Amino acid sequence: MTARLHTAEFTPTDEAFIEIRNLHHEYEGVTALDSVSLDVRPGEFVTLLGPSGSGKSSLLHILAGLIEPTSGTITIDKRDITRLPPQKREIGLVFQNYALFPHLTARENIRFPHDVRKTADCDATERVAEVLELVELTALADRRPDQLSGGQQQRVAVGRAISSVPKVLLLDEPLGALDRRLRQQLGREIRRVQRETNITTLYVTHDQEEAFTMSDRVVVMNHGEMRQIGSPEEVYTAPRDSFVANFVGEVNQWPAGMTSGTGDTATVDVAGNAGFRARCGQDVHGGDAHLVVIVRPERVWVWHQGDPAPRSDVQLVGSGAIVESTFLGNSRSVVVESERLGRITALLYDGEEPRDPGARVSFGWEARHALVIPE
Repeated sequence: MTARLHTAEFTPTDEAFIEIRNLHHEYEGVTALDSVSLDVRPGEFVTLLGPSGSGKSSLLHILAGLIEPTSGTITIDKRDITRLPPQKREIGLVFQNYALFPHLTARENIRFPHDVRKTADCDATERVAEVLELVELTALADRRPDQLSGGQQQRVAVGRAISSVPKVLLLDEPLGALDRRLRQQLGREIRRVQRETNITTLYVTHDQEEAFTMSDRVVVMNHGEMRQIGSPEEVYTAPRDSFVANFVGEVNQWPAGMTSGTGDTATVDVAGNAGFRARCGQDVHGGDAHLVVIVRPERVWVWHQGDPAPRSDVQLVGSGAIVESTFLGNSRSVVVESERLGRITALLYDGEEPRDPGARVSFGWEARHALVIPE
């Protein structure tokens, strides 16, 4: 049996707050979304993760009502919103450029949705005060956007989006224009606000670190398809195919042939080396062609050639020489040049040796940390 393209399984849930069914969208003959289905639970934070052109922003914009799908349906809280205009969907939306009104203060920007809805003045004033406190901008409430930092502007945008108590919050790469440290800080703040308000949230990013640190579940997308849906840990430790494995982190990968398998484990041939044990991915079956075995760098053990393996459950896979050694702060990345497997990257932590270029080493890993998946 030959391997085929595996996309994420869809399992409907009775507690879904957002229900997306067979959503399809074409733009000038190009398929942007290919029959996508997804359930999002009440109060859940779900991130759409993928490269440019994967369809993640198209899906978010269709949810917001900015794009009309070619086919399919969307319901929020059991209400079909597929053809409703944006202003009737009860959705808060935050863009990468924040889209703040430059002539309005932070307070006035956050109050704007209430002015549009003609909310009673006392109710609007009370709600805006609550939101300013929630996004920690009370002291800066009377400043205009050009008097605020990028991070503060982003908090105004989030405050405006949640001010009218929407049923769903959509965020389209809101941290993309910020530096890494500020992204991390504001990512934590967005998650804090989301947890305190319990708003069901969909977040779009191409940054796997953001997706992993902020999300309850991650949806990995590519070419308009959902390739995998799961918790951050599931997506990282058990990717369904080599695209997911490579997109969500660094990985060592080799073509593999499966010689035997029992349950969740298999014996595989890697680059002519037979008899290695590995876990089987959920889409791997006996007789599959086009398989690969993957191992994350932090799971690779490196030790002086000729010495025994550091642990009894570590398989000796090969030997070679360290050709690169890069200091990363709390760890060190070393690259071993092996005759049969080519280059293998290992992540070493304080005190782990050897790590110097030129050192002859053996390397290997535990069977439970090697995974066989479709290519």
